[in-house]
Amino acid sequence: MAEVETQRDGAVLTITLNRPDVLNAFNGAMHKALNAALKEARDEEVRAVVVTGAGRGFCVGQDLTEFRDAAGDIGDRLRSTYHPNILAIRALEKPVVAAVNGAAAGAGMSFACACDIRIASDAAVFVPAFVNIGLVPDSGGTFFVTRLLGYARAFEWLCSGRRLSAAEAHAWGLVSEVVEAGALTSRAAEVAATLAALPTRAIGMTKRLLDRVGGSTLEGQLEREAQLQGAAVQSEDFREGVQAFLEKREPSFKGR
Repeated sequence: MAEVETQRDGAVLTITLNRPDVLNAFNGAMHKALNAALKEARDEEVRAVVVTGAGRGFCVGQDLTEFRDAAGDIGDRLRSTYHPNILAIRALEKPVVAAVNGAAAGAGMSFACACDIRIASDAAVFVPAFVNIGLVPDSGGTFFVTRLLGYARAFEWLCSGRRLSAAEAHAWGLVSEVVEAGALTSRAAEVAATLAALPTRAIGMTKRLLDRVGGSTLEGQLEREAQLQGAAVQSEDFREGVQAFLEKREPSFKGR
C-alpha cells in the first residue's frame, strides 16, 4: 500500500495521506512519497491541489514509533523531512486546499495550516499537541497559526495544547467552512475545481505576494505588486479576461 496516493480529475490533483491505521502519522516513507506527490503537483496542467487523509484522520503528526530506539537529532530530522514538504506547498504557484477529514494534530495541524484554504469535516479536530509532550510547535506551526489567528490567540492555543472542534476552528478563522463528514470530499472537489478554472498564474502570484507581506515594508510591497502586475499583464489569461469583459461573456481561462 502506497503511503501517499494521488488522483487527477481534470485540472485538480488530490493527494491523499494513506496510513489510515495510524491516523496518517508521518514516517520517513510517507515524507518521501509526499515529496514526490508535491513534485507531481508542479505539472502546469494541474491548476489546483486538494490534500486530505485516508480513513478517520487527516494527519496526527510524527509517528512516535520511529523514536522507539532513539530520536536522533530532531533538528536534522525536521530539516530533511518536514521542511522540504512545507516549503514545497508554499512554492506551488496554485491553490492548495486542505480537506481536513479528521484529527489534525501536531505537525499534521501545521501541515494543514500551510495550505491556502482549509475546509473541515464536522468530525475534524485540531490539536497543537506539541506542548503536551514538552515540545515546541514545528513544521511552520508558529508561523502559520500566528498569521491565521494573531499573536494572542496563537499563544493561548499553542501553549495550552487544547483540542479545537471544527466549529471552534471555524469561529476562530482557522478554517473557511465546515461541512458534514459525508460531504467533505465533494465540497473540496467543488472548491478546487472552481479555483482551477480561474487564472492560475494570477492566483500563484497573489499567493507569492501574500507570503511576503509579513516581512515587507509598504514601499517594498508596492514595488513587488508593480513587478508582478507587469508579468500578469503579459499572460494569456489577462488578454482573455479583458476580451470577455468587452464582449460581455464569461471568460475561459487556461492558466497561462
